[in-house]
Amino acid sequence: MSMGAGYAGDITPSDALEKLEQDRQAILVDVRTTAEWESIGVPDLASVQSAPVLIEWLSYPSMDPNPGFVSELKAELDRRGAGAETPLLFLCRSGARSGAAAKAMTSLGYVKSYNIAGGFEGSAAQGLSGWRADGLPWKRP
Repeated sequence: MSMGAGYAGDITPSDALEKLEQDRQAILVDVRTTAEWESIGVPDLASVQSAPVLIEWLSYPSMDPNPGFVSELKAELDRRGAGAETPLLFLCRSGARSGAAAKAMTSLGYVKSYNIAGGFEGSAAQGLSGWRADGLPWKRP
């Protein structure tokens, strides 16, 4: 795990799944767009009796920042009984949007906000594997 600037750090997809298995309070937050969830798939967390939180960081199709991201996520975290010490594992396509989301939530006091490096798909150009490419469980919604 490497430390990120302004959040708890980057973790691999495999380490994220392991954290979800070891800490049943941990929450995976997928910040990709609705179009990405529907066309590409989402992490399947049935093995850890959980489901990812799906909230767009950037709104499709404009790709403008989602002004309701923080309020939507805080409402879902409250619904799940999460607090400032709850591990939050942020996921996007390749790790860029999720890093920004982890940084935003850290600035609001969620001190265990992690970025899943490589994201759901990874980036061949950067040599990063991703959730799906690593063979971790996923499904189409």
